[in-house]
Amino acid sequence: MDLLTVVVIYCFAVGGFFMGLWLFYGRREYSLFEQARRKTTFLCARCNKLYAAAGSPETCVCPRCGHENARLKF
Repeated sequence: MDLLTVVVIYCFAVGGFFMGLWLFYGRREYSLFEQARRKTTFLCARCNKLYAAAGSPETCVCPRCGHENARLKF
């Protein structure tokens, strides 16, 4: 093998490695963003606390007073 072939193979290997890292962390960030974005907002009717719950439940218990509240609809 000559030097040019080794350099080209090395450049493709390094480029493939960084492309793999870019794809991995890009998908990971998108997944974390989607999990954080998918929250439902609630306002407690008893203590007036605004809080959020993961997912899209219709009711959720207030973390401050324990009262079960319906989700806010805008």
